[in-house]
Amino acid sequence: MSFTLAIVGRPNVGKSTLFNRLVGKKLALVDDQPGVTRDLREGEAKLGDLRFTVIDTAGLEDATDNSLEGRMRRLTERAVDMADICLFMVDARAGITPTDEIFADILRRKSAHVILAANKAEGNAAEAGVLEAYGLGLGEPLRLSGEHGEGMPDLYSVLMPLAEKYEAEATDTGPIVDVDVDEDDDWDEEEDYEVPMPTADKPLQVAVIGRPNAGKSTLINKILGEDRLLTGPEAGITRDAISLRLEWNDVPMRIFDTAGMRKKAKVQEKLEKLSVSDGLRAVKFAEVVVVLLDAAIPFEQQDLRIADLAEREGRAVVVAVNKWDVEEDKQDKLKALKESFERLLPQLRGAPLITVSAKTGRGLDRLNAAIIRAYQVWNRRIPTAALNRWLTGMLEQHPPPAPQGKRIKMRYMTQAKTRPPGFVVMCSHPDKVPAAYSRYLVNGLRQDFEMPGTPIRLTLRGQGDKNPYKGRKKAPPSKLRKHLEGRRG
Repeated sequence: MSFTLAIVGRPNVGKSTLFNRLVGKKLALVDDQPGVTRDLREGEAKLGDLRFTVIDTAGLEDATDNSLEGRMRRLTERAVDMADICLFMVDARAGITPTDEIFADILRRKSAHVILAANKAEGNAAEAGVLEAYGLGLGEPLRLSGEHGEGMPDLYSVLMPLAEKYEAEATDTGPIVDVDVDEDDDWDEEEDYEVPMPTADKPLQVAVIGRPNAGKSTLINKILGEDRLLTGPEAGITRDAISLRLEWNDVPMRIFDTAGMRKKAKVQEKLEKLSVSDGLRAVKFAEVVVVLLDAAIPFEQQDLRIADLAEREGRAVVVAVNKWDVEEDKQDKLKALKESFERLLPQLRGAPLITVSAKTGRGLDRLNAAIIRAYQVWNRRIPTAALNRWLTGMLEQHPPPAPQGKRIKMRYMTQAKTRPPGFVVMCSHPDKVPAAYSRYLVNGLRQDFEMPGTPIRLTLRGQGDKNPYKGRKKAPPSKLRKHLEGRRG
């Protein structure tokens, strides 16, 4: 990335629409109502042959107090300080407002390079607004339409000379926001298998999910060591799934902050539906999912649904209980938490349960170790020979039942995949094997091969009939056989 471009402006002038066009994907939430974007979202932009980092920001509002709008404004001003170039966007159809004039004055003082863009400039209705934009004193405005892609060549011609200036200072700081996790990697049984460790090119993907106001953004800010994400006492501040690159205890990671997930019946607004959908998408990209609970009200129905979602998606799961610093009777509380966890989430038996405080930072080292451990288990391979020795022992200890008098023979077992671990058992009458017996085998795998908490997929497959003549056409009778049959007749 040769430079960083921050898109700033009032709410609802089209910043997120232009951001999506530059990155080539619908990453930022877009809606007609103002104030949708609250956090800073970074992406890798492409414009012709230019490659640069683009930052989508919250709408600038004339608020300097500690209200939600005031905190959003401070975060946007921080993006201005981070960026090499600011693209100041105004709405050509609405015309220039007093708020635009205030922020034009701020940008003149704070940013070395400001590009003025009059968005929604398609059609004659925008002419007056474009002419008004000259009065801001930021030079000639670019006529753009983020929605229809108009004005992109003009934007390119303005950015090109600045890109050449910053090329020598290029830094690879832009996070990749869209990542495909390859789950179908074949392996050679003869070679020793080592769990692939995260690298700078392929960092460990971690999604933090939970109910609103559980402290997800505060926790990630504490891990980063800076106030990078918008936080506050209001529930539901985060709307987009934001990804951030970092090295946590020397391990390259990309952490996704997600919107709080409420019960489906309570999610009525279109914007909240988009936010929840964005969070579900982050879970699918993740390798390890941290389910963050509130210590005051842990394991509510929605917490259980969220944890079950992560397990069904096949992700390694770590359960973290936040706000532990305000708990008084910690020992009794921890005992009750563990009992509830085992009883309410049997499908995640053995998953790590970590107590943390996003406010003070206590427990973060244990959370880091639990994430790495969960990732290693999620990638584990078990040799076929060891699996079949284990299967023989399990069958001797507890033979499979014989439903309807049909004896079930389990002949062979192998591991078909990792991420999560998937196993195949070749057996007779696979459709007759009770679910309880499959759970017996899965629980045995967890315990005997030290795979606590990770989702395990077990497939039962029939071997078919071994008769080599089955399915062949019947051979025509020989002349001798015809003669004998004729004499019998």
